[in-house]
Amino acid sequence: MTNPGIFTHLFEVPEASIDGNGHVNNLEYLRWMQDVAIAHSDACGWDLARYQEARGTWVIRSHHIDYLRPAFVGEALRLLTWVGGFEAQTSPRHYLVWRERDRKVLARATTQWVFLSTETGRPCQVPDEFRSAFVVVPDEKEVLLALRASTIPKID
Repeated sequence: MTNPGIFTHLFEVPEASIDGNGHVNNLEYLRWMQDVAIAHSDACGWDLARYQEARGTWVIRSHHIDYLRPAFVGEALRLLTWVGGFEAQTSPRHYLVWRERDRKVLARATTQWVFLSTETGRPCQVPDEFRSAFVVVPDEKEVLLALRASTIPKID
């Protein structure tokens, strides 16, 4: 069964993502992570207009990335993200970068997001409406099992 809390994006590594070492530059992973987090939020009904209406926004407190294998131009990659839980003002978001060809995890990451009031610029409570819009996936094992069983649909 497909887990609705897992958001996935399939894409091909563009030439512009390659650095002087001939593989994807580490800054590209950060950009991809931010882009897929925004796309996941949009898909769950929380686009920019909704955040403006709620007078809140998410900012990044920290990133942790483990680069396990390199990625190269033209490779088909699947970037997966999911919300790992909620605290009063924060939420961890997890990511996996998966290479389609050999079904290997290339990178795994976690970002700690903080919800801020756009009026004060200070951390504030994550709205209940936001919490209810996302299915929490507390364990990466669920994601890996779904990947290996090929049960995660393509969302491009």
